[in-house]
Amino acid sequence: MENNKKQIQDHRVDAHLFHEGTHYRCYSFLGAHKKNKKVQFTVWAPRAKAVYLIGDFTGWKDPGLPMERLDDSGLWRISLEGVKVYDNYKYRIETVHGEIRYKADPFAFHAEERPRTASKFFSIGGYKWNDGKYMRARKKGNPQTSPINIYEANLLSWKKNEDGKPLSYREFAEEMIPYLKKTGYTHIELMPLMEHPFDGSWGYQVTGYYAPTSRYGTPYDFMAMIDSFHQHGIGVILDWVPVHFCKDDFGLARFDGTYLYESLDQQKSDNMDWGTLNFDYLKPEVVSFLISNAIYWLEEYHIDGLRVDAVAYMLYRDYGRRGETEHNKEGISFIKKLNKVVHEQVPDALMIAEESTAWPHVTGSVENEGLGFDFKWNMGWMNDILAYMETDPIYRKYNQKALTFPMVYAYSEKYILPFSHDEVVHGKKSMLDKMPGKYEQKFDNLRLLYTYTMAMPGKKLLFMGGEFGQFIEWNEWKSLDWHLLEYPHHERLFGFVKELNKLYLEQPALYEVDDSFEGFEWIEHENHQESIIAFERIAKNGNRIICLFNFTPVSRTIYPIGVKDKGAYKTLFLSAHRRYGGSIPRVKRYKSVEEEHHGRDYTIRVELPGLSGQLLVLDDKK
Repeated sequence: MENNKKQIQDHRVDAHLFHEGTHYRCYSFLGAHKKNKKVQFTVWAPRAKAVYLIGDFTGWKDPGLPMERLDDSGLWRISLEGVKVYDNYKYRIETVHGEIRYKADPFAFHAEERPRTASKFFSIGGYKWNDGKYMRARKKGNPQTSPINIYEANLLSWKKNEDGKPLSYREFAEEMIPYLKKTGYTHIELMPLMEHPFDGSWGYQVTGYYAPTSRYGTPYDFMAMIDSFHQHGIGVILDWVPVHFCKDDFGLARFDGTYLYESLDQQKSDNMDWGTLNFDYLKPEVVSFLISNAIYWLEEYHIDGLRVDAVAYMLYRDYGRRGETEHNKEGISFIKKLNKVVHEQVPDALMIAEESTAWPHVTGSVENEGLGFDFKWNMGWMNDILAYMETDPIYRKYNQKALTFPMVYAYSEKYILPFSHDEVVHGKKSMLDKMPGKYEQKFDNLRLLYTYTMAMPGKKLLFMGGEFGQFIEWNEWKSLDWHLLEYPHHERLFGFVKELNKLYLEQPALYEVDDSFEGFEWIEHENHQESIIAFERIAKNGNRIICLFNFTPVSRTIYPIGVKDKGAYKTLFLSAHRRYGGSIPRVKRYKSVEEEHHGRDYTIRVELPGLSGQLLVLDDKK
């Protein structure tokens, strides 16, 4: 009797918090859960006339087992024995209009592999994690002053098995971990892996928000993949899509016959860009659903951070229709609440905004009227620098501001500098093919771009294939062109990226002070005629790296650079080195002379190869 009273009380508390928009782990009571010898199924369908449970355990015979409406909470529940792990099921919903709708469980932890659409019963609590050391270190770390170099990957197409099938979660970890260790990336960012019906959506049109897609294995397999990454010191960021959801009939759309997760107002609910439905943030239950989902991935799966997709669609009510005009107050409120709750519940998790407008204070604290993200993708910088690099070098002198203007706003947010999947699809060309010039010159330009990016303030992100010069655009149906590594130019580019990444990890000046002018100082930024810039990156201890870039093919054999200290300067890194595919056989040292230049007391005269970037450090202070 006492136990029954407690269950009733727990239900009332859960239901109250869920309807209030403040239940941040509502997956703990909604969905399917083992309760002693029974499995309890609970679903939110407030306007349904009746709800039945149908599945393997009923022989899929209509109408199924009737579920009980729990008072006026809009929740329906049934408990039954004999349900086994992996049993398939759906909810058969009779609407007030007399329709019959067969729905997957919005809170299911597992699902059938497409094209099948049923949910599967699965308990996620039994996995034994082995990443304790990593998780403890994560709690002590400071991402703002740490190196973050992210490799963005699509699990479906990174690499295929010999039979043409994609790698499983466990196979992917087995292949990817040594690859990331070899190439020097600190994190992997995975394009959405929540259950979705269509491969061509890249995972961004979700039907099962709580189920890792079964294309690659079970939830335990997914956990094992994350666990393996962590045991090797690699962080995992997951793409997350809280803006819109798939219209497919078995999913969230008109779940109980009415507009439940979406708005009744079609102007608000229809996402014209993707043919999907937008979440209705005015509904507190939707807020509970989404914030719980963020907490779920961060806590239950040990995800290190969420890259929040398409934030602009939450900030502006008519984004994608008429531009950025009317602010979406409920969307803004949701973002702030999401980030506040995540940082309270999982303080060491990262929240990253893919936000493409000039909305202010995206990474400012919620308490100070910011949105509360930890990082924002710097898409303005990315668009500007790619447009600049795609320009024939002879015309780059007319757009020097593409190199200098980013520093005007570089510290207005905490930025990630992204070359993501969006930049290598839909006719935009691959990173390598974007570059102007003949075959060899494309590689020169790309090495220059990567060196410049690594030297600029901000954390880094590169989409798979960019590290070895994938020549054609990304195709989600095909593996990367790994055979290109058999060709010298691609092999050398790959070696270049590995050494550049290694250098980034070894040089605190390149990452410690990414969010303050204390970490950056211009030396030369007005030489637009020769398209040359020079600046210093500065570590917390005052150590400096001189960063020099020549964006034309014309080599400058004796180029004066002002320096603060007397002594000899060694070349730490040169993108035009012969071993990377350039023409320079060896790096040089440059001795300063007492001659004022660029407002500094000393000068070094350096060689600036065409289309090159180089990094110098003081080697011998005399």
